[in-house]
Amino acid sequence: MNTIRRNAVTHLETVEAPGAMLTRAAARGLAVLRISVGFVFLWAFLDKTFGLGWSTPWERAWINGGSPTKGFLSAVEVGPFQGFFHAIAGDAWTNWSFMLGMLAIGLALIAGVGLRLAAIGTTVMMALMWAAEWPLASGSSNPVMDYHVVYALGAVVLALTYAGHTWGLGRWWAKLPLVQKNRWLI
Repeated sequence: MNTIRRNAVTHLETVEAPGAMLTRAAARGLAVLRISVGFVFLWAFLDKTFGLGWSTPWERAWINGGSPTKGFLSAVEVGPFQGFFHAIAGDAWTNWSFMLGMLAIGLALIAGVGLRLAAIGTTVMMALMWAAEWPLASGSSNPVMDYHVVYALGAVVLALTYAGHTWGLGRWWAKLPLVQKNRWLI
């Protein structure tokens, strides 16, 4: 019995790829989640940039001079950061940071590369958006656990499970010399 247990432990210690304990179905499920969450961010970027008419009409599109942050941030009505969000609403740096963040997160998740950075970016962006909406006082159906928290946690789980290796470019990305030297880029 000890030999079997020792062999099992040795096997686990010598597994080459992290996440090798995932079933094929679980890896595929994580890939679907990764692509889906990535598409949420990419779609928001595209809609706000080009005014596709879903949440942003053509006339308020970023390419037509609209501000992707002014409407949302200037409408913040609750929370301790209301003044801060009003002050940065529509600023060029706020618009560019928000839009580039959504594009980078969306592309990284869909491609399956840079998932650690995407998880950090998602967490920061979702924390700021959570603070702007301030569900603790805004009449949310759940004042703590809302979609902002779920997206952030989802991105972290995707990074921790190497979800970019299935149906993504994660394996290729991880073998690049730059990424090999800077593991935080995985």
